[in-house]
Amino acid sequence: MSRLFGTDGVRGLANADLTPELAMSIAASAARVLYDRDGAQRRRVALVGRDPRASGEMLEAAVTAGLASAGADVLRVGVLPTPAIAYLVADQGADLGVMISASHNPMPDNGIKLFAAGGHKLPDAVEDEIAARLDEAVDRPTGAQVGRVRDVSDSVQRYVDHLLVATPQPLDGLRVVLDCANGAAAAAAPEAYRRAGAEVIALHADPDGININDGVGSTHIDVLQRAVVEHGADLGIAHDGDADRCLAVDHSGTVVDGDQILAILAVAMHEAGELVDKTLVATVMSNLGLHLAMQDHGIQVRTTAVGDRYVLEELRSGGFSLGGEQSGHVVLPGHATTGDGLLTALRLMGRVAGSGTSLASLAKVMRRLPQVLVNVRVHDKAAVAVAPEVAEAVAAVEAELGATGRVLLRPSGTEQLVRVMVEAPAEDTAQAAAQRLAEVVAAIR
Repeated sequence: MSRLFGTDGVRGLANADLTPELAMSIAASAARVLYDRDGAQRRRVALVGRDPRASGEMLEAAVTAGLASAGADVLRVGVLPTPAIAYLVADQGADLGVMISASHNPMPDNGIKLFAAGGHKLPDAVEDEIAARLDEAVDRPTGAQVGRVRDVSDSVQRYVDHLLVATPQPLDGLRVVLDCANGAAAAAAPEAYRRAGAEVIALHADPDGININDGVGSTHIDVLQRAVVEHGADLGIAHDGDADRCLAVDHSGTVVDGDQILAILAVAMHEAGELVDKTLVATVMSNLGLHLAMQDHGIQVRTTAVGDRYVLEELRSGGFSLGGEQSGHVVLPGHATTGDGLLTALRLMGRVAGSGTSLASLAKVMRRLPQVLVNVRVHDKAAVAVAPEVAEAVAAVEAELGATGRVLLRPSGTEQLVRVMVEAPAEDTAQAAAQRLAEVVAAIR
């Protein structure tokens, strides 16, 4: 049986897969589990936020009802980025945080992300316990013990104030085009960047509940590429629907991806003595060019499984100060407990402003090697993993590429697919090797 919680909460088609009934049950179960785990005899406080998609209104009501029915007092903070919810859980001393968002997914989808006290994502074991207790029979609180609900009106201001304290470098003189994806960052991001000193040209900052991620934002960055050139801007910033991601575009319209952003920030922090143990945390999908660039600068790269939760776990266990993913999830544990697209953008723009160097020049710190990814549908992922012919084919390609390339085979977590990734100095070399491996993988029975 598959887990209810994926790598980033519960997600699905709103009102079909993710129903109000399920949302209410998840919220009530989460409140009960956290109550039982700490055992303190006091009222619990839960903080609830959402992105602007239409189904969020319905699911917010269900989550709020579930929490209050379990005896938790609820602080509703409205539409805010996911990292703002994580920050406010700690700032408000809440016991639990709930973010209702499907991130970069299309508008019909929605999701539920949970944060423990302090703003940290829940461990797998706690999520599994919440799922296991969804339908348990309980004595619900009554009378004065039922949770109360209160709206918090200054949440955007609190979050932006926090961001500006975390990024003291003024952005005076920078012109930035900002794509808010008609999502959760529509209010906070333009305010934060303007207050930091930048001239901001905001695009897609008018969410109507329907237009989130609709051909815009970090998953459709071509819109931003054109706008940066048209406006003669120094750079562009793109967020996804819940603003835990940040991708960038330089003045010429060239994309600067998450790996390049990590490289720029890692070198800056290394120079400032802020990069703990001279170590960067990235996933196995990070481009080989990032590893080679960090090697040139005396920086070690620790790799994790794909998913920002695994990056977070490694950062916390090692006490490291920077990590992230190629997709633009960047984590700065000294200032945030999860990936924060706005914080990432402010730190990146701060490096541009403070160094007096263009983003295009800074991005040259690493060369992205061509990376080809082929999804191969298979009969049995487990059989592929142990097939000697697959191991032989991988070893042969690795021998041909040597230190100039890389091979990664990764089973899908939800489908009978194996993802074949090859990096090489030339696109045609990577494409040919990936296709060769894909044929071997597809033949396994």
